[in-house]
Amino acid sequence: MSAEPHRVLVIVGGSVAAIKAPSLLRRLHEAGAEVQVIATRAALAFVTPLSLATAAEREIASDDTWFAPRPDAQHLKLARADVSVIVGATADLLARAAHGLASDLASATLLSVRGPVLWVPAMNEQMWTHPAVQANVATLKSWGHHFLGPVEGAFGTAGEGAGTGRMAEPEEIAAAVLALPPHKPQATSRTPDLQGLTLVVSAGPTREYLDPVRFISNPSSGKMGYAVASEAQARGANVILVSGPVNLPDPPGVQVIKVESAVQMHDAVLDAAQDAQIIVMTAAVADYRAAAPKSEKEAKTAGEVSIHLVPNPDILAALGREKAGRVLVGFAMETHAGVERATLKAQRKNADFILLNYPTQSGTAFGGDDNQVTLVRPNGSHAQWPRLSKREVAVRLLDEALQVYMQRTGA
Repeated sequence: MSAEPHRVLVIVGGSVAAIKAPSLLRRLHEAGAEVQVIATRAALAFVTPLSLATAAEREIASDDTWFAPRPDAQHLKLARADVSVIVGATADLLARAAHGLASDLASATLLSVRGPVLWVPAMNEQMWTHPAVQANVATLKSWGHHFLGPVEGAFGTAGEGAGTGRMAEPEEIAAAVLALPPHKPQATSRTPDLQGLTLVVSAGPTREYLDPVRFISNPSSGKMGYAVASEAQARGANVILVSGPVNLPDPPGVQVIKVESAVQMHDAVLDAAQDAQIIVMTAAVADYRAAAPKSEKEAKTAGEVSIHLVPNPDILAALGREKAGRVLVGFAMETHAGVERATLKAQRKNADFILLNYPTQSGTAFGGDDNQVTLVRPNGSHAQWPRLSKREVAVRLLDEALQVYMQRTGA
């Protein structure tokens, strides 16, 4: 098996063997793979969307999601996987792929993948050995696609018999998938559309010490802010990253200022912002700090302990008061009434827009590599973005900020 986790796209075909797909998904997860699923219409006759989504730990894709109104090209996003595997691959799916058809999400995605493709067929022996099927298999193999099985044994519904056509078992499929070398696209040079601009980005949590060893903080990983800083630097910006305590390497080419407390972050951000055109506040800044931190660690006592807290400075509001012509972007984390609260926050703090996220939402909570946000403007207009990697969120965020900057400056 590969030593590094894969991003695996699992396409579930319309065979009765589709009932084994959840077992495969669980095995891939246990091996550390990030899994996305496309279920064909025929597959959903054998296995439910809920069972697939539960095993994959994320929503599945299907023709219904492909044809639904959405802001992204779903088949292109799904095709970014390192490895793709088609389980319960039918004669129909093989034919579609071999002839370059794109009439459903699965076949359109297969036309766009660049990583290794593994086919795991499942059909009766008469179909598998038919010249048309074998010709399609030969075509796909000539393109470098891989095949696992089918194997000999009982297949299909009761009474169909045995022969060569049974799908390989989930543990064998998982091992074959993870043994394939993952596709790692070469880094491409980005358009230097932020050349000449200075961006200030805040990231990570703050720590508010109660005594020399105890503090108030939160689980922010800093990954969102570091993604914004890296993307902005790749697009030509001069980037200053003000970071709370995180376990991340400094992004290459980015000036990093390390801080711990909210007061330190306030001072560092406001100082750096003087020469900035765009400011992005992703940091999860503590709202309160101890009014009088202890100079020494106190021993534990049996009774209750009260701590007097005072508000920390509101960095986003301070930036809004001194905004001038700068573009100001904030983040908000809400568990309910998110759009309404984010709208009021943008208004009160003079932000150009707020990215609203939901820290308790499965798959996009603190510390994850993905995020799902809603862009909220001060006038209440908003747009929900699909679940994306944090780097992809950074791309969209900077696109929006640059558009605001250009409108404001007439550039």
